[in-house]
Amino acid sequence: MARLQLKKVVKSYPSGDVIRGVDLDIDDREFVVFVGPSGCGKSTLLRMISGLESVSSGEIIIDDQCVNDIPAAQRGLAMVFQSYALYPHMTVYQNLAFGLENIRTPRDTIAKKIAEAAKMLQIDHLLDRKPTALSGGQRQRVAIGRAIVREPKIFLFDEPLSNLDAELRVQMRAEISQLHRQLGNTMIYVTHDQVEAMTMADKIVVLRSGNIEQVGAPLDLYNRPENRFVAGFIGSPKMNFLPGVISSIDSDGVQVKLDGDEEPTILARVDGAGRTDGEKVTVGIRPEHIHVPGDQSTGRTAAPNGGNTVKLAVKHTEQLGSESYLFAELSGGKRVVVHLPGQTSARIGDIIDVQIPAPSCHIFQTDRGEMALPRLDAPIDRPTTPQTDQ
Repeated sequence: MARLQLKKVVKSYPSGDVIRGVDLDIDDREFVVFVGPSGCGKSTLLRMISGLESVSSGEIIIDDQCVNDIPAAQRGLAMVFQSYALYPHMTVYQNLAFGLENIRTPRDTIAKKIAEAAKMLQIDHLLDRKPTALSGGQRQRVAIGRAIVREPKIFLFDEPLSNLDAELRVQMRAEISQLHRQLGNTMIYVTHDQVEAMTMADKIVVLRSGNIEQVGAPLDLYNRPENRFVAGFIGSPKMNFLPGVISSIDSDGVQVKLDGDEEPTILARVDGAGRTDGEKVTVGIRPEHIHVPGDQSTGRTAAPNGGNTVKLAVKHTEQLGSESYLFAELSGGKRVVVHLPGQTSARIGDIIDVQIPAPSCHIFQTDRGEMALPRLDAPIDRPTTPQTDQ
């Protein structure tokens, strides 16, 4: 078990900085997910923690010991790679045993550890096979097993599920989460998939261009993103962003007139202190927080907490049985995606009135890092759909 601290960690190359002064605390037994778009530095940060990449400046501290100059093999960590990194000429048993043999672990101890790990991962019937005879999911279990037998302080996962098909990824997400509950080790997991981050993490670290944008529990990031980047990255489908200007500010929140002569005004339950009328802002609305009153087939007939009424022209629909998507436009042509539970009666060409609860609306500044205005104390509407219950 281990606690990890990163203090002003920088990674520089001749072309520039990839990691830019990262500060982060990871507590013992936490499951932490690094998430962000490709090229944001999440895998580089993981490799620096593991010792596979050097630190240009700053400190990596494990259990109060700076490990910057300690080789990877001596840090007490174990890494599971995207490519599995199995030896093709060795059996599963030999792959699991290889690292232990290198540190001269007694044979009976090796056998015991492999038996326990193989049973836990349900690969005990595969020990005599070679990797070429295994499926992708079985190879990934072997790679995880090789990490388990080393009994590391911290498990490091570098996009371990990206080579698997969608159904197997769902299964492996559940298995890795169960493994964390069984072992109780600190785990750090890198992914670009925000669904993996939301479903697996105790704490999510959102990265962009080598900087940490926000750290928090999954629902904290979903409900209270600190800036537009986090709001757009966390949640699927992506949050709708609509430009406008502040028209008034009072105790109920901030009114924003959306861009366009015929566009509506949106009330958001946010704190407008320090803002001014006429200031340019962006309204953020999650697709699953938009209601279609009177559409009985959706099971969502009214917007709780009242709502802003907006007219939308339906341009395209997707019916998935258990859920539906409407791709619509405001009168000025701004696109809006609506995510509904169940099935909808809306059709292409329909003009529909939708309601958007004021507590569900976010407002982001258009400058100063596109930071979110603080939310007032009001419950956030959570319609009963699988996606928003995460």
